Amino acid sequence: MDRFQAMQLFTRIVELGSFSRAAEKLDLPRASATQIIKQLEAHLGVRLLQRTTRQVRPTLDGDAYYQRCIAILGDLADVESSFSEAASHPQGRIKVDASVSFGRLVLIPALADFCARYPQIKVDISVTDRQIDLISEGVDCVLRIGELRDSSLVARRLSVLPQVCCASPAYLARAGTPLTLADLDTHEAVDYQSASTGKSMPFEFSVAGRTETRSLRWTLAVNNGDAYVAACEAGFGLIQVTAYHVAPQIAAGTLVEVLPDFRSPPLPLTVLYPQNRHLSPRVRVFVDWLAELFATQP
Repeated sequence: MDRFQAMQLFTRIVELGSFSRAAEKLDLPRASATQIIKQLEAHLGVRLLQRTTRQVRPTLDGDAYYQRCIAILGDLADVESSFSEAASHPQGRIKVDASVSFGRLVLIPALADFCARYPQIKVDISVTDRQIDLISEGVDCVLRIGELRDSSLVARRLSVLPQVCCASPAYLARAGTPLTLADLDTHEAVDYQSASTGKSMPFEFSVAGRTETRSLRWTLAVNNGDAYVAACEAGFGLIQVTAYHVAPQIAAGTLVEVLPDFRSPPLPLTVLYPQNRHLSPRVRVFVDWLAELFATQP
């Protein structure tokens, strides 16, 4: 039994919750993966995994063994990368997740520079407006906008993103332009509902150093950033959104910023990755490139 291979397989099974998916990730036949784990359990003299028809979970011994395996595999990868070509010329594939609008408008247009610097790295971009599980979905790092809730992830702050409140000229011609927060009582909004929780996101405004929230009446609700902007352009009401998302529309005059004196606090932009997995050279250079990118961008 190759104990290194067995440890790699075991950790992937725990992370993915599946023999089949782990075997696929490591390019192993499903039957071979089952046999390797049986040999590993026999070698250790303990049962590592609980198998059901729907999921595979570690036992108490399995969880303890998993934590040790992660540390050992991380240390080994660190030593090897320090003396390998990959340290100075990283290669391989990284999977990155970002919101739909951020991926389309910011990340993907900037990626040509990264790919030119590191031609041996293949970048797999996943764009979604829901909160993903990095471990189970095999994602190396994720870009998130807003305050964080994942204490189990390593977070690196990249920048802060200003927000604006805006509406279409047609809507403002029909409903009037709000000049104070009190004016919002007579206005309508496009309701943005979180793709992860389904909850509506209220508007936030900065007033004399404090933040006030407002919930407006609405006719149309959406759960996607691009649909949110499109609904605003169609005249369904006010929206509050990161400035980068509507900069082209404001420049073209299809959207107009309102209440600029009450802008909500800017949102943090953060890159996150799992803390219990070694940060490979290719992921490390990608994270460093992101930090450099946003250090030079307004």
